[in-house]
Amino acid sequence: MTREPGQPSLPPLGRSTTRSDLVAASLKTAILSGELKPDEVLVERRIAELLGVSKTPVREALISLTSTGLLTSTRNRGIAVRRLGAEDVRRIYEMRMLLEPWATARAASDGGFDPTEARRALDDAARFVEADDQVRLSLANRGFHRALYSTCPNDMVVSALDDLQDLTALGTVSLLWEQWPTWRRELDEHREILRAVERRRPDEAEDLLRRHIGRSITRLTTAEPSSSAELAPSGSVAGLDTHRSLVDRR
Repeated sequence: MTREPGQPSLPPLGRSTTRSDLVAASLKTAILSGELKPDEVLVERRIAELLGVSKTPVREALISLTSTGLLTSTRNRGIAVRRLGAEDVRRIYEMRMLLEPWATARAASDGGFDPTEARRALDDAARFVEADDQVRLSLANRGFHRALYSTCPNDMVVSALDDLQDLTALGTVSLLWEQWPTWRRELDEHREILRAVERRRPDEAEDLLRRHIGRSITRLTTAEPSSSAELAPSGSVAGLDTHRSLVDRR
């Protein structure tokens, strides 16, 4: 394409999925599954060697995950998996309260909503509840919530909620469920919310989801866990030793 005088020079559009996207997805999976723990330092060279890529996409992935809040830049050690405190989790839920009920109501009013993914996530969640697998249950819940709001026509809201759901999964298991074992009740609430969405009752779906999120905010606010309470994914997952190559063991 010939550039006219005075027009800016723009780089060509790349592929929608880049190496850095793939690296970021791999790291996110390791973080949310508990294979990478809070405060563990991620070393570019080791990640690049393990994934068979150069350090450039690894660096880009680390920057991207830092911007979403899953990673944090430490003063002396570099980039590490973020450790969430109780106040962090409360703020995450408050942000979800502002966005998610509205987005789900928009999805419920749209005749194009497909409940397949939400139903599948609920089936998975029911199995993980019985197996007492809280890590996979947290990820199934994340998938359920995303299935509800992902068809909202506002892409910016969907993107913001995706990041908030990642942070929710990072913090749910070791604070909320450790102190308040509500996962069976939450499963019933999810079923009720889905019924409202499937029946295209946006006001009811919005109200149910607002109350669902609000209960967690109330627990975090009224119980006032110790300010030193910190969150870390827990539970037993296959391949737990994989992350050892990614972290700094100085």
